[in-house]
Amino acid sequence: MNAMTKDETQVMTLEAVQQPVAIQQGALAANSPMGMMMAAMNHGASLEQVEKMMDLQDRWERKEAEKAYNAAFAAFKAEAVRIIKGRKVTDGPLRGKEYAELHDVVDAVTPALSRHGLSTAWKLTKDEPQWLEVTCTLKHTSGHSESVSMGGPPDAGGAKNALQARASTKSYLERYTLKAICGVAEGGDDSDGNPPPVSVPLEILAPAREAAMNGWAALSAHIKGLSPAHRAALEPESYALKKAAKAADEKGAA
Repeated sequence: MNAMTKDETQVMTLEAVQQPVAIQQGALAANSPMGMMMAAMNHGASLEQVEKMMDLQDRWERKEAEKAYNAAFAAFKAEAVRIIKGRKVTDGPLRGKEYAELHDVVDAVTPALSRHGLSTAWKLTKDEPQWLEVTCTLKHTSGHSESVSMGGPPDAGGAKNALQARASTKSYLERYTLKAICGVAEGGDDSDGNPPPVSVPLEILAPAREAAMNGWAALSAHIKGLSPAHRAALEPESYALKKAAKAADEKGAA
């Protein structure tokens, strides 16, 4: 066996002395930070030594939690969760296109996540008049978590009032951040035997499609606000986006 380092020996020593410590009215939990500290000091350890041991223990626990998260996420991915597009656009330039609503994504991923000790939660991390940001966090029972964030302006299309515009964007961002953090995609696409097109990341393509539904001016403004790298990544979808924007303008003029 390899010789243990001084820090590893200290952790082993700290774990060995985790015994209940009585303090005044009641017993202190042996595995609480104070209980561990008091037990170690009762065995001759200095406060500085205790702090080092507890820091090492904390780092070890975080690393073990990350390992457990990674194993659980790999098991979740092995289930090959498939999201069915249950809704079809009935009007506008994207008429006939199918997509999954938020509840379709939640219903698809939740059972598999739960089987492996994983769960998701959203938080509105930015709430400004012209910009909303949603963060989706994937957590494991070990305590480790990972997050992804996405933002966008209120969705004012379709004659929505101010509250509906914000609610629409929030739901949209929740849907895409959930798919991103879980690494899942919607099913139902068919290439008709043709080679698959160049894939544009959803976090770049989705806002551009939303802008196109509001016409050429909105699409142009959106594209101008992108970085050169994001504009280049969007290029494979440029024709479809322009066509959708033109159709939206023609519908507005009519």
